Amino acid sequence: MISMNISNLLKSSKPLFFLAPLAGYTDLPFRSVIKKFGCDLTFSEMINVNAIAYNNEKTKKMMIKSPIENPYFIQIAANNPKKAIKAVEIINENNNIDGIDINLGCPVQKARKSGYGGILLKDENKETLKEIINSIIKTSKKPVSAKIRLGFDKSVAVDRAKLLQDLGIKFLTVHGRTVKQMYKGEANYEEIKKVVNSVNIPVIANGDIIDYQKAKYVLDFTGAKGVAIGRGAVGKPWIFLKMKQNGEITPKQKKEVLLEHFNQMIKWYGDYGAILFRKHLHQYSKGIEKASEFRNEINKETNPNKIRKLIEEYF
Repeated sequence: MISMNISNLLKSSKPLFFLAPLAGYTDLPFRSVIKKFGCDLTFSEMINVNAIAYNNEKTKKMMIKSPIENPYFIQIAANNPKKAIKAVEIINENNNIDGIDINLGCPVQKARKSGYGGILLKDENKETLKEIINSIIKTSKKPVSAKIRLGFDKSVAVDRAKLLQDLGIKFLTVHGRTVKQMYKGEANYEEIKKVVNSVNIPVIANGDIIDYQKAKYVLDFTGAKGVAIGRGAVGKPWIFLKMKQNGEITPKQKKEVLLEHFNQMIKWYGDYGAILFRKHLHQYSKGIEKASEFRNEINKETNPNKIRKLIEEYF
């Protein structure tokens, strides 16, 4: 049975704005900051079903949501129906998780070699894909969605979207590139539009959406129910405020957001969170005065208090 939260969300007359899963970035501290700017749905980082099935401690922590994340989906990657079923049975028992998103687009080499993510879009893997998705949907007590790319090296998006719809997917996120493209070239919104016109489930457009104007263009051009923003939100979590309300935030507010994100990282990861936060600071510092000087300073620093002081000074 579909969660009431998700059901109402998908029926909304307004465009939807989702945070796309992004390995190494969309952890709990980042999602908790993003959610305050009006993001409609958050997803965990991609988690391999094997790690869930083996009750890996690090994985258990990755699955935890912030109290303000509602609704919240776990994104899983699977290459084996049996392991997928075991993982879904564990997710079924977790009342804090509202749904499951299946990754059918991860383009990295490790995923390709292991047989999960975007490799499943290849024609020769169609039956395997069908078997995996079917086993997840039949086992899950929660709504199931999927995120796909257009195909492996050619667009098969319409065919796979119809297949996923027939299997019982509740909504579909489509990234407008093939797996082989990785992040090269431009997202193909024409292909996303074809998917929107070929299925009856909500379609969320993804790829190269970095500001309000681009989001509006993509929504108007494709007819998608919403957009999912991944890389465009890194260093700019307020992007959701801009997209939903065409709103602006002041430099002072940006600094407050940055410090809150930093404090959340320290709370979640301990002092090591200061080192992990460097990659975020590289993005946050784009456009500030003496940005390269600031990055050089934080790249050498490991002490959370000193990094906090540097943030205070430069921002």
